[in-house]
Amino acid sequence: MLINTVTDDALAWQETALCAQAGPEFFFPAPGSSTREAKQLCNACEGRQACLEYALANDERFGVWGGLSEKERERLRRDGRDRR
Repeated sequence: MLINTVTDDALAWQETALCAQAGPEFFFPAPGSSTREAKQLCNACEGRQACLEYALANDERFGVWGGLSEKERERLRRDGRDRR
């Protein structure tokens, strides 16, 4: 039961995240499509930092998470600024 509580607390940001109001195609655009609108929505979201931390900790490799694209998150990892 404790594990579920920890998991629930760690993912609580998802309940109020602005991305819940948009479809997944918004954050997982077709290759070559713009991520600008998804990033703008992320930047207005209170859960942005928690979302980014989740994506980095769980090695999310696709889509926009926490306002960053796949390439931008990979650059964070490569540069050693990953705040796991």
